[in-house]
Amino acid sequence: MAEPSAQLETMKANLLKTTGRSLEDWAALVRASGLKSHGEQMTFLKSQHGLGHGYANLVCQTAKGAFEAAPDDLLAGQYAGRQDLRPVYDALEAHARSLGADVEISAKKTSVAFRRSKNFAVVTPASKTRIQLGLNLKGMEPTGRLLAEKPGGMCTHKVSVETVGDVDAELKAWMAEAYSRA
Repeated sequence: MAEPSAQLETMKANLLKTTGRSLEDWAALVRASGLKSHGEQMTFLKSQHGLGHGYANLVCQTAKGAFEAAPDDLLAGQYAGRQDLRPVYDALEAHARSLGADVEISAKKTSVAFRRSKNFAVVTPASKTRIQLGLNLKGMEPTGRLLAEKPGGMCTHKVSVETVGDVDAELKAWMAEAYSRA
């Protein structure tokens, strides 16, 4: 699988080739539209300009500056005021990376996705004392600690993680199972 930066460059080139407009031109159009919500911007691009969902999302994300921050800056922002949780995140990331050379770590503004061909886990600092680890384990029965997520969400299950000690053999096994299914 291509690196995310290579994928982004391919999408930019294809957008220009397909529409005759660069990503920067499209992003400027969205900013000039005055539309604030992501949904309104997506509808604008898809219905009035005929962009597909992937291109429209890329344009909207670019218009709001989502690609301007470095991953380390995004993580620092997520754990500002929650420094005690950063070692917990680091333990989750270390385990995810140990699952295979094909693991990609994709930091966003409020979460980090661990992915292969698709997301197998999403890490979100949920409070000052707790990380929520979302896992894709379709068909697995919930347990006391492995809770079912709402249907239709990005992940099928969730686990609350408060300490490095919570990143135990059981949680690692769930992550490995989610990885194997991705």
